[in-house]
Amino acid sequence: MARATLTIDLDAIAANWRALDALSAASVETGAVVKADAYGLGIARVAPALAAAGARSFFVALAEEGAELRRILGAGPSIHIFSGHMPGDAPLLAAHDLIPLLNSVRQVKRHRQALPGRAYGLQLNSGMNRLGIEPGAVPPGLAPVLTISHLACADTPHHPENARQRAAFAPEGRASLAATGGTLLGAEFHCDLTRPGIGLYGGYPFTAARPVVALDLPVIQTRTIAAGETVGYGATWRATRPSRIATVSAGYADGLIRAMGNRACLFHGTTACPLVGRVSMDVITVDITDTADRPESLSILGPQQRIDTLAEAAGTIGYEILTSLGTRYNRVYKGG
Repeated sequence: MARATLTIDLDAIAANWRALDALSAASVETGAVVKADAYGLGIARVAPALAAAGARSFFVALAEEGAELRRILGAGPSIHIFSGHMPGDAPLLAAHDLIPLLNSVRQVKRHRQALPGRAYGLQLNSGMNRLGIEPGAVPPGLAPVLTISHLACADTPHHPENARQRAAFAPEGRASLAATGGTLLGAEFHCDLTRPGIGLYGGYPFTAARPVVALDLPVIQTRTIAAGETVGYGATWRATRPSRIATVSAGYADGLIRAMGNRACLFHGTTACPLVGRVSMDVITVDITDTADRPESLSILGPQQRIDTLAEAAGTIGYEILTSLGTRYNRVYKGG
């Protein structure tokens, strides 16, 4: 098989949800963020695994995502829409019992006019200046089922902006401030509901998370080159010794970001094999000189390398690694 294999551990996702849930009091609900197709891992398989683990409140970015999630989960769980009530959303919100998190006075007016009497939440701006109504501009007489805000620096525990935003966020009624990073900051940030995202999928800052994804890339061809020969487009890597080079089936069309060329490593067992030369659309080239045998495949994500290590080599974050994973992989789900 020329296709690479992406293995997704649903039991690990469920275990990570339970571990994050255990960090807050029993009176605090733990939700789950499954936007962007569950961070690229497949909402149709991930969301039911989270629901089976105990999640009852889900968060997505778009009403269209919410409609798909409702079809997957059926009636019961609450589904919140981060983008609020956008023009044209009313039929989806009504038909699929979705809760828009209204971000502006204009959205409040739109929701009241289009769907009077239907549930909604609010998003307040506590300092991130990205989404949310300014606290002093909230219209009177509202009755949101949930009021949220979002921390800008939760991944940096001692950043003063965290305390400043917590002090600025003082809604009435049921509230949510903490995503994964905020959940790890402690009870002061938990409010009534936490909504972890990246931590469910094995990413920083939840360093205690179980790894969720493994990505194994088949070797198409190997060749031996002499010292002084180059590899790949632009001749950006030159061998300093006689070397064995494996050409591996995956490239930037599969989400292996081009910037990781000449920087990342793959693994044959526990042996690190440097990625050499530029990442191409469909293939990458790897120095396997130090392996004892000819590998049939190499691992780029797995026990030896998690998403944030690979992200560092690409000059990005684990979120981008996950959400960039392409459609050509042979996806294998474990557990769930």
